[in-house]
Parts: sequence; structure tokens; C-alpha cells
Amino acid sequence: MRPNIDISHTLSGRIKDYAEANDLGLSEAYAEVLEAGLEALETQDKQ
Repeated sequence: MRPNIDISHTLSGRIKDYAEANDLGLSEAYAEVLEAGLEALETQDKQ
């Protein structure tokens, strides 16, 4: 189940810029950012 969250216009714009810079669709960009963020958090928890 996907959460229904409010995302600021600034953050959404950053994701759109990331998608364009990396030739990704918007959904792909959001998925990559979420996965990278989770990996960073998991790594941080192990330290």
C-alpha cells in the first residue's frame, strides 16, 4: 500500500529535475530516491 503524503512543491521539483537529468520517468525517479534514502538510513542504523 502506498502512503498518501503531501510533498512540497520544492521537493517535487527536485525529483522532477533528477528525473530529467537521468532520463527517467517520474515514477522511476521517485522509486530510486526512496530506495537510496532507505539504504542510507539502514546503513546509518548499523553504525
